[in-house]
Amino acid sequence: MCGLGDDGFDGEAADLDAGIWVRGVDYVSGWRDAREATAELDDALRLVGVEAAEMRMRAASGADGSGVVRLELSAAGAREVAMLARVAAARLGRAS
Repeated sequence: MCGLGDDGFDGEAADLDAGIWVRGVDYVSGWRDAREATAELDDALRLVGVEAAEMRMRAASGADGSGVVRLELSAAGAREVAMLARVAAARLGRAS
């Protein structure tokens, strides 16, 4: 699985016809914002011990130009992230 810095092209040329591009929408700013958020999430998950091999993240832009972070986890990685979220929720008093 790829980690931070994956540009979403999977080693091939971008398929610019795969989506609808709207004139005047700033997709690059959204992508840049998503790239920064991807780096933050990557750092946080690695700090708590989620292995890079368990996840894949990439920055993208939504149809409206907003930043989108796509996160894929292996089954083991998803269970680990779920456990970490439960621990954090319990510490914050949000567990139900």
